[in-house]
Amino acid sequence: MSDKRVVIIGGHGKIALLAAPKLTQAGYSVDSVIRNPEHAEDVSAVGVNPVVLDVEQADVETLAEAFAGAEAVVFSAGAGGGSPARTKAVDQDAAMRTMDAAAQAGVSRYVMVSYARAETDIHTLEPENSFYPYAAAKHHADNYLRGTELDYTILGPGRLTLDPASRKLQILDADGAAVAKEEGGEGVTHTSRENVAEVIAHVLSERVAVKQTVNFFDGETPLEEAIR
Repeated sequence: MSDKRVVIIGGHGKIALLAAPKLTQAGYSVDSVIRNPEHAEDVSAVGVNPVVLDVEQADVETLAEAFAGAEAVVFSAGAGGGSPARTKAVDQDAAMRTMDAAAQAGVSRYVMVSYARAETDIHTLEPENSFYPYAAAKHHADNYLRGTELDYTILGPGRLTLDPASRKLQILDADGAAVAKEEGGEGVTHTSRENVAEVIAHVLSERVAVKQTVNFFDGETPLEEAIR
């Protein structure tokens, strides 16, 4: 196993299961944090180490112990469309604790999997909208991360698909991501989950996009040119 270790939060998620083997191919060892021990076999099957830990309940000290000695933390967890209270508990509060824990453990590199309109949706959606709790949680977590001393990268993919990785992207700023759907239609705002996994491995292994927010859809620019 490599002494370069990455800890993925939300290790049983679709993106995490795709990213983990790409990270091992890039020379990392990977601890994938999962809440449900029944998911350990799925995580092991992609060649990485399952760690059973409920981040919704874990305090900063417990998380810091899990992160100790790692080179980077990747947050790819989420409540998965649960209640607004649980969405806040996982996507916002737990995410913030992992940031504090990374700092406490001396792990400076942190990658957040967010979504393309996280900077703007909170200003355009009505609070009664069913998507608002998620938008608010991601917005506040992202902003908290920007205020830390961590060497963060915030990734903002579009509507996620199961398409294979093209390793070709379209990079947008916050305003561009917000209007792309209205201007170009639904298809132009899609992002393959496997492309997200490729981007996670790329920004970590190449040490790029530090202290940056990268909003991206599937596009025509090769990954290595799009993010450098």
